[in-house]
Amino acid sequence: MGLMSKVMSCVVCLWATAAAASVDLAPDPAALKETITRLVAFGTRHTLSDTTSDVRGIGAARRWVGARFMALSKDCGGCLVIQTPAATETGARILKATLVQDVLAIQRGTSDPDRVVIISAHIDSRVSDPLNATSDAPGANDDASGVAAVMESARLLSRRKFPATIVYAVLSGEEQGLYGGQILADYAKAKGWRVEAVLNNDIVGNTHGQDGRIEDKVVRVFSEGTRANESAAQSAERRRNGGEADSPSRNLARFIQTISEENRPGLIVREIWRADRFGRGGDQAPMQAAGFPAVRITEGDENYTRQHQDVRTENGIAYGDVISGVDFTYLAKVTRLNALTLAALASAPPPPMDVKISGAVTADTTLTWAAVPGAARYRVWWRDTVEPSWTHSRDAGAATTLTLKGINIDDYDFGVSAVAADGSQSPVEFPGQVGAFVAAAKPGS
Repeated sequence: MGLMSKVMSCVVCLWATAAAASVDLAPDPAALKETITRLVAFGTRHTLSDTTSDVRGIGAARRWVGARFMALSKDCGGCLVIQTPAATETGARILKATLVQDVLAIQRGTSDPDRVVIISAHIDSRVSDPLNATSDAPGANDDASGVAAVMESARLLSRRKFPATIVYAVLSGEEQGLYGGQILADYAKAKGWRVEAVLNNDIVGNTHGQDGRIEDKVVRVFSEGTRANESAAQSAERRRNGGEADSPSRNLARFIQTISEENRPGLIVREIWRADRFGRGGDQAPMQAAGFPAVRITEGDENYTRQHQDVRTENGIAYGDVISGVDFTYLAKVTRLNALTLAALASAPPPPMDVKISGAVTADTTLTWAAVPGAARYRVWWRDTVEPSWTHSRDAGAATTLTLKGINIDDYDFGVSAVAADGSQSPVEFPGQVGAFVAAAKPGS
């Protein structure tokens, strides 16, 4: 890529994050520590633990989160609506029917309220035995750190107004089989939400890796390459025309990386092109299965002696997910990245709809798309098929089509973003249902 293309691309990235950068977002490490300390004090937050006690178990923890959201809502004049969707579940790790309940704080958008961006984390904790609901399970990092990031983002962003709706989601049942994520996905579909993005924060507060390294400058963002719910026809389209690295989740991850580069929250975003850690899972998976763009945000270097372990010392090694394993300065940086991303997404127009591409057996490439609310202009992007990030772009003005003269459709990947009058910009959308942020319903669904 030539110098002028690099400069043009950098300027456009600044457009993408102008609205977010103008918002003064400074998470308070002390507030994050206070949240985690309070959650740890409930003893265990196992999904099958006590739900009636006021001082111990997941019931007390969920009620405390709901009360904190209510207090934040009072501070912003009732801007948050608290909902507690639930389902009775049984399974391999839930041997008797159990009510699994999420706690949501919904900040309704001003002009496009059915378009929704979500930040999520799970409140439940566990020890070595996934069925042990009575032993202390502090869950300080897995995942009180994520819950703290959700609640601090709510404190910061509820002071502002955004065109799109922001949902702050605290989920249950993750350790027993991703039940909370499924409940959230079902709730979103029942409410008719157009979910544009899910930022699932799971294990985001530790900086001391099991290998002895200290990693306080990197956060990992995991994203699926192809959509979890693609149909056979969409799979055939992808194999024929490409798009293996351009699901909406993957382009959401690229968007988060741009936010980091332009706002410099003290973190480097390391994109991991995998749906989750190898052989493991998180609450973003049910959201992806429902067709919603979703990523997992996780610390740069995990310490497995502090995850899913009884609290103990064995052979000189301290096991257990205790609060001393959380770096609150690092967690504040991760929280700021989340809040900046949410602000940018909720401020910008949605990605263009119905993006189509043509140009086979010609020297030129033409893209067309449907206009979206809030967009003052559009931008067409392209990159070499082996490039990880978008490298070239061209302003299309207010038009809904652009022909790239002399750019061969066979040699590049393409996409389109929407730009508001203030310069805030949507994520890039790849053509066809392979890359659509709002997926078309499958026949019969």
